Amino acid sequence: MENSAVLREWFARVDSANTGSITAPQLKNALAVGNLDFPISVVQQMIRMYDFDRNGTMSFEEFVALNKFLLKVQQAFSDRERGRGYIVPDDVHEALVKIGFSLDSPAFYTVCESFDKKKKGMFRLDDFISLCIFLQSARNLFNSFDTAKQGRVSLDLNQFVFCTANCRI
Repeated sequence: MENSAVLREWFARVDSANTGSITAPQLKNALAVGNLDFPISVVQQMIRMYDFDRNGTMSFEEFVALNKFLLKVQQAFSDRERGRGYIVPDDVHEALVKIGFSLDSPAFYTVCESFDKKKKGMFRLDDFISLCIFLQSARNLFNSFDTAKQGRVSLDLNQFVFCTANCRI
């Protein structure tokens, strides 16, 4: 969905009350129509990722930003799934690098283990999107503490609790 008119039409259908914003349940239902079935917690995380005005809903402009991210993730998945409908951990690693996530081996395997729902080493598109939503949210939160842009942060207990509470999926 790249065309702005198409996006606006889609957004208007989801925003059936014509409020100018959509809620997590509305977004969840709309994504499910496209065969992307996410737990409500993942959809809420999607909204938090791009909720620039922090009102808990998604405006059209915020939706456009989310859509751009999802297109990039879907393209990275499609480039590696080879008609199988899933990707394996080596493909996941390559796709993450293409998207811009560079994880060391322990972090990568921990994240894969967490998002491999069926524990078979096969990631469907919704699994991969969930993993990427988590990583982007973690990156956004990390960057908010890395004010010197050095790739390292020091946190006190209150900041750590804040981080763990905001990275739930």
